[in-house]
Amino acid sequence: MAAPELRKLSDFTLADLEGIRVLLRGGSVVDWHRLNFAAEAEARRFIAVQEIDLDDPRDRARVEQIKEAAIDYLRRHFDFPVPKPVAKRDLVGLLMLASSKGHRQICACAILKVMHIIHHLEARELLFLLPVADEEIFHLVERKVYQVMGAALANDFPILEFIGGRKNKDSLYTKLLSKPDVSASQIYDKVRFRIVTRSAKDIFPVLNFIQRSVVPFNFIIPGQSTNTLLRFHEYCRSEPTLDELAASLQLPLDVEDGLSPIDNRFTAPSYRVVHFVADVPVLVPQHVLDAAASATANLGRIIFVQAEFQVIDRATDQVNESGDASHENYKERQKLAVMHRLKVGGLLK
Repeated sequence: MAAPELRKLSDFTLADLEGIRVLLRGGSVVDWHRLNFAAEAEARRFIAVQEIDLDDPRDRARVEQIKEAAIDYLRRHFDFPVPKPVAKRDLVGLLMLASSKGHRQICACAILKVMHIIHHLEARELLFLLPVADEEIFHLVERKVYQVMGAALANDFPILEFIGGRKNKDSLYTKLLSKPDVSASQIYDKVRFRIVTRSAKDIFPVLNFIQRSVVPFNFIIPGQSTNTLLRFHEYCRSEPTLDELAASLQLPLDVEDGLSPIDNRFTAPSYRVVHFVADVPVLVPQHVLDAAASATANLGRIIFVQAEFQVIDRATDQVNESGDASHENYKERQKLAVMHRLKVGGLLK
């Protein structure tokens, strides 16, 4: 499916704004009580970005399998009443129903939330069973992101710099040594992508492009977002279309103001960035599936690869790199803390 065009703020929908908000907050869609798709075409785009091809019988069967498992779970453990007209809806129908009102809307949301969890768990199981090294898995997600961002650059999107990369082993060692409460499984930036936009006004359109082409909003990792670049409610109020949409958001407009912006002791208070971690959905090549154990037969064709994204505008990036917030100074503070811990024990305050 072709990558979507860059949307102007005046073309944003409520679904677009809610998606960006959950990205900036590091929230979870499992806490949502509704969706906001206004048309089936929008719901189908959302499904396609998740690497689900509704024209492929295998994917349709897989979606139906997950839906039946979700409904069975709800009925088995909570005696949850799912009306037959809801249970018979396909995925597009459930997404549209979850965007409506009434009891059936609540049922659709509950089914979709459980489907989301089942899909994640079984995709993770599939990943563990695949006979491939991490390097090949990382290559799959890099190729996907590079293709999308390459098309964006070729179409003169307001992106001045795009860099992808992997954290090397020495950096992984240092990170683990610098954080006593972190294990290897909690390092989310083994694969990372950095995007510099022309101006701060381009941040929302670029984030929207990412969500409509690489990472749909439901795959943002909760609790792993940092937004020190812009104040959400002020940004919305400065744009007429967003200001109008903001009245229908699920949470109060100023809820982000009470959140702690930075959770990294080596990051300077003056550092500004939009940073988030996401499960990037990746379609496993057929030859890899063919080489896998037969136990993967009922686990679908999609895996998730966690990746870190940093989005920043050019002016802010230049300010960051000119003082205490620079990456060089960050690494030096981290290195000093690790050295102290290795020699004396305990991290520097």
